[in-house]
Parts: sequence; structure tokens; C-alpha cells
Amino acid sequence: MEHIGFPLEILLILAGVVAVSAALDLNVFQKSDTLSLKAATGWTLFWIAMALLFYAYLWERFDKRFADLFLVGFVLEKSLSLDNLMVFMVIFNNFNLTGAIQSRVLFLGILGAIVFRIVFASVGTALFAWSPWVGFVFAAIVGWTAWKMLTTDDGDEEMVDYSHHWSVRWTEKHFPVFPRLSGLHLFIDGTTARAEAERDPTIRYQAGMNRYATPALLCLMVVQVTDVMFSFDSVPAVVAVTQEPILVWSAMMFAVLGLRALYYVLAAMVRMLVHLGKAVIVLLFYIALKLAMGASNEIFHWPGIHISPSTSLAIVACVLGLGVLASFLFPGQEKTK
Repeated sequence: MEHIGFPLEILLILAGVVAVSAALDLNVFQKSDTLSLKAATGWTLFWIAMALLFYAYLWERFDKRFADLFLVGFVLEKSLSLDNLMVFMVIFNNFNLTGAIQSRVLFLGILGAIVFRIVFASVGTALFAWSPWVGFVFAAIVGWTAWKMLTTDDGDEEMVDYSHHWSVRWTEKHFPVFPRLSGLHLFIDGTTARAEAERDPTIRYQAGMNRYATPALLCLMVVQVTDVMFSFDSVPAVVAVTQEPILVWSAMMFAVLGLRALYYVLAAMVRMLVHLGKAVIVLLFYIALKLAMGASNEIFHWPGIHISPSTSLAIVACVLGLGVLASFLFPGQEKTK
């Protein structure tokens, strides 16, 4: 089968897209700590349009098959990122981060997500090329994630206190922690800490240190660790669609770049899309099945069922569409305390 390889022009396009994204993102959020629902929706649609333009480029420059593989991977990664963002909301709430500092931590978290996914995608595609048995391992990982989500109560995630996460304890062992936020800083020096404590005598901290971590750094550490954990799920999902590294990178990058704006859309609509999580679970089971069938076809030449990229795209779109439709037709009831 023909492979797309690593065309220099695609690498340059991806590098340019990341640079433009960072410039636009910083410019937009310098003017406002948060985005309104209207502005966030507009930026979300903008990045979806950029992905569709890249899809058209792949179709015209290379082949429709490669373009379809990219689009399926993009839609899958975007849909799986919704669960990632919902966890971010809980984390920010645990650390009481709002406004500009929340926006900064979210920006840094998304940069980390790009790096982690590129690394994991490179490793994942290399493992697939090494042995088709890896497909069964990836299928087990994705299937186990889906099962955990299915058997977890809807409110359990909100009950998790991420302020006591193991990454927080690890950071506290390596850095003295000042117990209050200080502007947009992840660290503050000893002079600033002393001045803050003099203004508020209720602050208790380990005096006499040169540098202190703030709760913003603790929150960022938790965000980055959860990014790594979500990469274990999302990378096998996209690799299930295609083992072309450049297409996997492209799909993940275009999906992740618009997450900052999507976060504010989801924050405004999370109570409305009550059944979207169930759709994501169905997609994870579908991905696990597709991975297992692909490995079985490669090793045992059975069952001989091959799902085309266009069929996968239709399945993903239908499942997500049904999840959104069900959310509006059968809205959930608020839980009583």
C-alpha cells in the first residue's frame, strides 16, 4: 500500500499553523481574560475551518484516501478532547483558578498536550510498524478506558479533589509552596512572599526560602499529568484510523490547537450536553473493536472485515450527533444534594 511519508511541505504547514495559533491565541487573550460564548464559538469554528482547508489540501495535493484518514482522526481526537476539557474544569475549580490565571494555565496545558501527543503518536506508530500484536494492546487500553467511564457514576469526576493529586504532593516535596495565588505567577521570590504575608497575617508558609511555587504551578502540574493520561487513550484512537505518522500528527495538532476556545464553549454548554459523554464511550468501544479487528486481520487473516475511512467518519459523526440530539431531547435532571 502507498504511504504518504513525511513531505517537507506538510511539516512546514504544521509548523506555520502552530506559530499562527500561538500568535492569535496570545493576541486574543491579551485583550480579555476569558472569551464570551459568541467569541469562543467563532474561534472554535475558525479552527474547524482550518482543519477542513487542510483536508482539502491533502485531497488535492495527494489523494482523497489520505484526506479522509486525516479527517476521521481529527474528528475522533476533537471528540475525545471534550472529556479532557471537562476534567480541566474540575481541576480549575479545585484550585479556585479563574480569569487571567486560569487562561494562562489552560494555554500552557494545551502546549503540553501538543508535545505529549506528538511524542506518544510517534511511539505508537513506530510500535504498530514493529508488530501488529500492538493492536491488541491498544485495543485493551481503549476498551478498559471505555469500561471505566461506563461503570463510573456521572458525579464521581466532580467529587475528585485534584488538589490532593499525587503530582501535587510530588511538587510540594521539591518546591516550597506559597499558599496563595500571586497575579499570573507560577513562582514568586522570597521578597514577594514576605510582603504578601505581611499584608495578610493569616498566611502560613515556610519562611526564609528564595523561591516559592504558587497554587497555579500545582494546578498546571495536575493539568499536564492528566494530559499524559489522556494521551494514552487518544493516541491509540487515532492510530486505529491510520498508522501514517504525519497524518496522526496533523489530526492531533489541528484538534488540540482550538481547545482553548472550545473550553469556554464547553464551559457554557456542559450542563446542556448531558449525554455527550455516553457518545464518547460508544466511540471508544468502537475504536477498541476496530483496533482488535485490524490486528486480527493482519495476524490471523480473520474476520476479513475492513472499515473504510469514510465509513468510520460516518459512524463517528452519527454517534456524536445522536449524543448531542439526545442531550436536547432528554435533558438530565439536576441532582439534589
